[in-house]
Amino acid sequence: MNAPVPRLTSLSNCAGCAAKLRPDLLSELLAGLPNTRDKNALVGFETSDDAAVYRLTKDLAIVETVDFFPPVLDDPFAYGQIAAANAMSDIWAMGGRALFALNLVAFPKELPTSILKEILAGGASKAKEAGIPILGGHSVQSPEPKYGMAVTGVVHPKKVLTNAGGRAGDVLVLTKPIGTGIATTALKRGLASKALIKRVTAQMSALNKAAGEVFASGKFKVNALTDVTGFGLLGHGLEIARGAKLRLVLEAERVPFLTDILALADQGVIPGGTRTNLEHALKGTHFAEGTPDVIKFALADAQTNGGLLAAIPERQLEKALKALEKAGVEAWAVGQLVKGKPGIEVV
Repeated sequence: MNAPVPRLTSLSNCAGCAAKLRPDLLSELLAGLPNTRDKNALVGFETSDDAAVYRLTKDLAIVETVDFFPPVLDDPFAYGQIAAANAMSDIWAMGGRALFALNLVAFPKELPTSILKEILAGGASKAKEAGIPILGGHSVQSPEPKYGMAVTGVVHPKKVLTNAGGRAGDVLVLTKPIGTGIATTALKRGLASKALIKRVTAQMSALNKAAGEVFASGKFKVNALTDVTGFGLLGHGLEIARGAKLRLVLEAERVPFLTDILALADQGVIPGGTRTNLEHALKGTHFAEGTPDVIKFALADAQTNGGLLAAIPERQLEKALKALEKAGVEAWAVGQLVKGKPGIEVV
């Protein structure tokens, strides 16, 4: 008699982007690496940006990114979709256009290969939706399954959107609700409702292509852009604030949260990565007196394929929101960059 096939999430130590190394540890590790000087290297790891950018000609630069993680859901096809969508997101977060992808696979030899086939099919479906081919990849055996992609794109060297260009007065616009880390932890513990599982699956597998194309369209000014993933809204917000050498005033009441997320957090359903994120964020974040702990954890929640976060001049906010709405993208103005000590003020 064959042994029952385990749930995919039971094989993962951390779900999705919560598997990232801690921000402080990552900074420490990168600080010890040599910084290769190259006049054509427009974006490297120094600014903690979403992807590398390398200029080929005066009119063309390559955008390169890689992302993979352990199962975030038990459904292998949906897991493949989410991992692929998450990997491609970094291209659009730089204002680029995706060209092609390579698969990255780690898979246990004990599991049926039919599961891996479903994971790859999920990734292929998202690549097709994004309009790019998958041209190859690499696979290894591993006790913990992992899947993702290396994605190559292009951008004009003068139109690169980084996380470090924000200006005083810019409004921060977010394109997806927060809470996927808490939701997937609830799923892993058997505490998530069917409605929440359906909603979070749809959100995590949704491409950021439409939002990225709007932000890169040139129809309005975008001074900084990033996507909200493993370091949470606070972590990625800190990157924008520090990159701009400004203070981000984050209005907690304006931040959209997935339904049930705050209640689940209140029950102690909080990923380890989210706890680590909050610990790190506290070094640069001040919360208004009386801010509930559940709000603090939710703002630090480790996201998987979260939305884009853009810094837009206040005078162009209405134009930006209308353009996003026309493209079918939900968006919320959640804060503003102001002069002051680099960091975040949660009000």
